[in-house]
Amino acid sequence: MKTIIGLEVHVQLSTATKLFCGCSTDYQDDGPNTHCCPVCLGLPGALPRLNKKAVEYGLRVAKALDMTVLEESEFARKNYFYPDLAKGYQITQHDRPLAVEGTLEIEDDEGHEKVVRITRVHLEEDPGRLVHVTGGANYSLVDYNRSGIPLLEIVTEPDLRSPQEARRFLNKLRTVLEYLGVFDGDREGGLRVDANISLEGSERVEVKNISSYKGVEKALTFEVTRQKNLLRRGLAVTRETRHFMEGRGITTSARGKEEEHDYRYFPDPDLRPLRVAGWVAGIDLPELPTARKNRFMEQYGLSLDHARTLTGDPRLADFYEEVAPIDPGLAATWVADILLGELNYRDMGITAVPPERIAELLALLRAGTITDKAGVQVLREMLDACAAGRPCERPAMIVEREGLIRAAGDEFTSLVQAVIAANPQAVEDYLSGKEGALNFLVGQVMKETRGRADPREVRRIVSQSIKMGEV
Repeated sequence: MKTIIGLEVHVQLSTATKLFCGCSTDYQDDGPNTHCCPVCLGLPGALPRLNKKAVEYGLRVAKALDMTVLEESEFARKNYFYPDLAKGYQITQHDRPLAVEGTLEIEDDEGHEKVVRITRVHLEEDPGRLVHVTGGANYSLVDYNRSGIPLLEIVTEPDLRSPQEARRFLNKLRTVLEYLGVFDGDREGGLRVDANISLEGSERVEVKNISSYKGVEKALTFEVTRQKNLLRRGLAVTRETRHFMEGRGITTSARGKEEEHDYRYFPDPDLRPLRVAGWVAGIDLPELPTARKNRFMEQYGLSLDHARTLTGDPRLADFYEEVAPIDPGLAATWVADILLGELNYRDMGITAVPPERIAELLALLRAGTITDKAGVQVLREMLDACAAGRPCERPAMIVEREGLIRAAGDEFTSLVQAVIAANPQAVEDYLSGKEGALNFLVGQVMKETRGRADPREVRRIVSQSIKMGEV
């Protein structure tokens, strides 16, 4: 039974001021209703004035998604009544959006390239925010700081076939938006999703206001299961709007699905139509994720997996390019496989560690001054210092303090002989063909050297010593 999914993605644009007034958009750490004015509060006689930068950001996204910018777009009033909508209507674009017909490539569930069609992108203002009072109270408070924040809504065709594809689409879209510099992915509520989902031949359900990438996958997975169970029992799927309860991982019915005529759209009389098609040609785009991924593979000789990982975040890609001159392959392995894992464990971002310190660590590894195991120990000490707010110590100082310089072969030959002498049964097992016994003996030597020895060299010396009868 084919799953059919289309997304409506609402992106908060990173402009300094709101869409139709001069109020600051930097409200996250301020008190409620401190970033408001007569325009975003919808007071009588207040007139909107369009934010040029928001339009430019919208055009930048349209160009990156290879969309057609309309010769003339228009703002409309979407009429509905809700406590967080001060005017009783939302200013949005309806019949004539900013741009139409674009594409974004993702991987499908089989790992093949798939083109997802973008129906339209349009500008609109964000409503306010309801703050539900807990502790037995039966009322909510309204914070209008968010009212009027510029949103770009990106609407797809129903081309997605699984919750996993939907999440991959959002991850790819987020990366593109961050490369374009129009969106702050770390801002709470910076990207919200409405998902339309149906099973082939059945009614469509809309799941509203999903606020995380993982949440989209969880909500849609729940909906697929819920709708399949209804159909198996011979019941019909009702066309409705549902809300995702993230804490419980379920969706709940909110109301019947509205039709377009329920909103009584009409052109906003206070805003003139936009004619911006000629503006697009003058907009320069940065190198986008796919192009950068391909360049990393060609310029640095990286694998597809490493190139994808390293270009998945513009800050990570910039970081890699700062340390790549030491050794592109070594840098890719340590940044993508080891550094990211250690940062994720500590809930830290790539900007938390100075790239020059990682470059110094890579130089020590490339020169053979330390082993990989010692390198991990050095890295952990550096990151622990960063996490604690202390200066990030230079790798060479950690190596010297902890005595982590790679041991030469003659330094641990006596250790090898001692380990062999102390474990005659393991020696006998190895001579009888049991490779696991050799691993045990190598591990004992590595333990004594505290990771200062190269495991491959230790393995060679242990094996050679046993076969030569050096016991």
